[in-house]
Amino acid sequence: MEDCYEVLGVRPGATISEIRRAYREKVKKYHPDVSGDQSTAEHFKKIVRAYEILSDQKARSIFDSSIFERFARRKVKSWDYREWLLSREDDESRAKLIFFDLMHGREDDAVKEFKRMQTERQSFSLKHWFTRENFMDYGFILCEELHLRGEYFDAFCLLEQIIKMEYSYEYFRLFFPEVISFAKNILQNHIEGTVNDELALDTFERALELRFGDATDAFILRKMGIIYNRIGDQNTAKICFEEADRLGGAKKN
Repeated sequence: MEDCYEVLGVRPGATISEIRRAYREKVKKYHPDVSGDQSTAEHFKKIVRAYEILSDQKARSIFDSSIFERFARRKVKSWDYREWLLSREDDESRAKLIFFDLMHGREDDAVKEFKRMQTERQSFSLKHWFTRENFMDYGFILCEELHLRGEYFDAFCLLEQIIKMEYSYEYFRLFFPEVISFAKNILQNHIEGTVNDELALDTFERALELRFGDATDAFILRKMGIIYNRIGDQNTAKICFEEADRLGGAKKN
């Protein structure tokens, strides 16, 4: 039986976030349609199978029991990088702490620290301290964790940065539809009612710049029209509804 951890290039104790990232990297490298090399097809099948096993809690548990139970896992004491990051308060160290925790099974700590830094330091930015690729990968995983905890606005703001990066330089490729779908879901289901009207309008206006397509833009415009009506700006609401109807994405209110 293939060693699923070896196939994906992750350690046996890898978190689901690490497994997802490794899988995306392997797919981009070995998918026959991407590599242009049909000889990678068999290896690509192994990658998919390994991911299916390791991303399923029950299947992974069975795999671990059957393959690794005979091996003793040794822990080697080394310099504690996390403790060093925790001892520092500069933006770079805090940004690296967030992503370190995110990738080492401390997702709650990562989200908590991200929220703290967002609140206490308005100029704080994760992308400033990482390569584009690492920010896009880790940032997307952080978006998933924020979404799970109901931090929808923060998740959208990160996705907005990732989407703009993707438009300027293709990176996610096969996975980009997943990124777009994730952003649309937040906009359609989790913005209005979870933030104040002013912030919701700002979010929707920014979303219109992300090239989601006429149907989604029409939906967003109608959401904006509803909010403008609610706050008493009927003229702007009318403009939003008319533009939504022009795009053909929704019924007239």
